[in-house]
Amino acid sequence: MRLYAALFLGLLSVGAMAGTNGNNRENLDKEAQLYKMPVAYIKAATELYQQLQLQQKGLEKDIFVKAYKGYLQLQAQGLVQNADILSIADFSQSNQNKRLYIINLRTRSLMMHTYVSHGRNSGNEMATSFSNVNNSNKSVLGFLLTADTYMGANGLSLRFSGMERGINDMVTTRAIVVHGSKFVNEQELARRGEMVNSLGCPAVPMSQSKTIIEAIKGGSVYFIYHPDEMYANRSPILNTALQTTMLPMLASQPLADSLPPPNSNTVTRNN
Repeated sequence: MRLYAALFLGLLSVGAMAGTNGNNRENLDKEAQLYKMPVAYIKAATELYQQLQLQQKGLEKDIFVKAYKGYLQLQAQGLVQNADILSIADFSQSNQNKRLYIINLRTRSLMMHTYVSHGRNSGNEMATSFSNVNNSNKSVLGFLLTADTYMGANGLSLRFSGMERGINDMVTTRAIVVHGSKFVNEQELARRGEMVNSLGCPAVPMSQSKTIIEAIKGGSVYFIYHPDEMYANRSPILNTALQTTMLPMLASQPLADSLPPPNSNTVTRNN
């Protein structure tokens, strides 16, 4: 509980109490409606996004806010066991880009920014097609939780649990896992002129795989993003309002009186 409280208090302490002018407030209200989040959490996400300089590293604010919201939704449901870590695989970017962002929310730091593959049937350089079907060799989208590790053909590997029914809930059956690949790195990209894709797994450089897996294992949030209209329309997490009343750890802390209560900027549920 102390870890959760430190995380939320750290993210909200500055943004929630800072004054805003009329234009900023209007923009925040619009974003609160767009993302179905209270203004305080929009401000907190924006502050962290800027602090981590994620725009300069290729990650759009829209993607980060969606990932942050999903993290909070799953946290509110008591599903997140490793609350330190939020991972974002941005499949709107080329597979030749470093498009995996592993963020330590407790220390407010970008732990890892590296390559990650998509499924070979999702596309070549750019991923364009996704699936929840076994043997499709396509990537999934949406919110996952990391699970347990095992030793497989690619060494230490990490299983997922899918959090969105009909979208990614077949990841365990499909054996979609994090593992290292000797083909996913700068040297292979330079040699081949292209990045090798996987059979559907978000594979990472072999030299970094153990560090990544050890950091994110045990119930952390992993968000795979693409501006896919079907996913955007179907995602129960993105299309459900964030209810701050579902985050009791805020109310139980000494500084809770300085935090804004759930307010009218929370949009009603819309599945």
